[in-house]
Amino acid sequence: MDALSNLHQRVSIAALEAPGPTSQQLDNMYRAALRAPDHGAIQPWRFLNIAGDARQKLGELYLRAMATDQELSPEQQTKFRNMPLRAPLIIVAIASTKDHPKVPRSEQVIAASCAVQNMLLAAHAQGLGAIWRTGELAYHPVVMDGLGLQEGEEIVGYLYVGTPMRQRTAPQPEIDKFVSDWG
Repeated sequence: MDALSNLHQRVSIAALEAPGPTSQQLDNMYRAALRAPDHGAIQPWRFLNIAGDARQKLGELYLRAMATDQELSPEQQTKFRNMPLRAPLIIVAIASTKDHPKVPRSEQVIAASCAVQNMLLAAHAQGLGAIWRTGELAYHPVVMDGLGLQEGEEIVGYLYVGTPMRQRTAPQPEIDKFVSDWG
């Protein structure tokens, strides 16, 4: 797939199944991530792979986090336990910001987000399905602590990756609705 077709056709795919990416496909995704724009070349990101039984552990972490805030029904408990089972691989994308005299924290978080976008594009180029999710569990202190985040770190997304159960066609919005000339 050529680069422009990849950019124009990439879509988020939520319905994923095994198999997950091969080690070569995953390596390609990480190589793409490391090519994200990075003012100051400080690499303000890190990633956690969650696969196999670790997905159940993540579900228990989600449940523990949500149970600290509210009483959960049995159905809600099942929902939180099963959330990580929606794909064979979840990549937790973490912005790992550093004090820097010329690169503000906000630029570092944006750079980490660009790394995630590159991973989505690399997944699509290789025929994988992927979706970037966040939600309240990306910001919950119990989850952040359970995943080992340090000071200056935050989750910018959960990247669910696997084999698409069905294909989607990319919408083609009208460019003129988003672009104008100035001056």
